[in-house]
Amino acid sequence: MSRIRGTLAALAALLLPLGMAAPAADAAGGAVAAPVLAPVYTHVDTEDPVLFITIDDGWGTESAAGARKLLIDRRVPASLFLLPGAYQRDMDYYRTLLAHSPARVENHTVSHRDMTTLTAAEQRAEICGARDQQLSAFGDSPQLFRPAGGQDHQWPYYNDDTRTAATACGAKAVVTWTHDLTTWGSWTPPTPELNRGDIVLLHMGPQLEGDLKRVLAAADAAGLRPARLREYAHAAR
Repeated sequence: MSRIRGTLAALAALLLPLGMAAPAADAAGGAVAAPVLAPVYTHVDTEDPVLFITIDDGWGTESAAGARKLLIDRRVPASLFLLPGAYQRDMDYYRTLLAHSPARVENHTVSHRDMTTLTAAEQRAEICGARDQQLSAFGDSPQLFRPAGGQDHQWPYYNDDTRTAATACGAKAVVTWTHDLTTWGSWTPPTPELNRGDIVLLHMGPQLEGDLKRVLAAADAAGLRPARLREYAHAAR
């Protein structure tokens, strides 16, 4: 046992000057694996002429029939970061969208709580709980996780516990965004020049159809096409 501890101590002495972490030791002297933190994407580095359209929350489907038709007609591979309480109110809307378009549902927690205010166990319950409900509802497990914004809108909306919980709950990456182009009330944010790899955030609701048209027009002008984010987030590191 003392020989194992001595070996770990010697390894730590060699690694620390290089800025590397030595393996931790448990009470019995055995190595303990470090937590696996999911990578975080605000943008995807890619040479492909693509961008990524993401849609959050899921409330307001009763006034978003035009948005669903547009997503289906244009075959937009949107990433839908939905709350169980939202999609469960209108399962027909989302099942029709998923059946007739390349859109896919991803993880946005159970209850839209600010991850940075929660314990590690509470974060895991939020993320794994949403995963389990989504699998039951759609037969498809989410592969990406987006943390919900905090009430004070202080960035970032995640911490290392979030990234560890995301990995433990099956997410391959934590996803934020490059541009929030959601229209809120009478205010429409200016549309920037879009670049390949940009992640665009929109929200479900009556404004979604207009926001989608604006973003798709900007993508066309920039020579970009929407792509499925889960495929690129898996490949890029």
